[in-house]
Amino acid sequence: MSLIRTEILPFSATAFKDNEFIDITEKDLLGKWNVVFFYPADFTFVCPTELEDLAEQYPEFQKIGVEIYSVSTDTHFTHKAWHDTSDAIKKVNFPMVGDPTGTLSRNFQVYDEKTGLAQRGTFVINPAGKIVVCEIHDDGIGRDAKELLRKVQAAQFIEANPGMVCPAKWKPGDKTLKPSIDLIGKI
Repeated sequence: MSLIRTEILPFSATAFKDNEFIDITEKDLLGKWNVVFFYPADFTFVCPTELEDLAEQYPEFQKIGVEIYSVSTDTHFTHKAWHDTSDAIKKVNFPMVGDPTGTLSRNFQVYDEKTGLAQRGTFVINPAGKIVVCEIHDDGIGRDAKELLRKVQAAQFIEANPGMVCPAKWKPGDKTLKPSIDLIGKI
């Protein structure tokens, strides 16, 4: 079953952010755009490259009103230790959510029961708390924060412009389409 346009399920978790621990629930994701970014584990190989890339693009996400939540099945204590010891992770200023019970990972259908780890899942959530982008990657495939930013911008555009769609490689300012019978066979 697809998670697209479904509402996020209730959860309660603790995150590490700005050198402190904070509590987060699904209510914190309402009223604004969010990215929930699952990864397998701290102190690994592809994961720090992804989080560093996100950290470098984080100001661009903030400019368009988007909060990022990275999530793994590690604890918030482990997130702090990783943040304190890794040059790449020291750049992270968004909440690093601990999900040691796998509840949040299961809610988003990315929990691997065999390993107890989250798969590489990326979810964009609109202000109403509905999932509008859902991608899951194999563990060996790293994601690109600039491409994720572009997808969030497209989701924001279509949310603000009902009836319009964004073609492939669309970027803000590019031409969009208004689907109609007149376009059939002409694209």
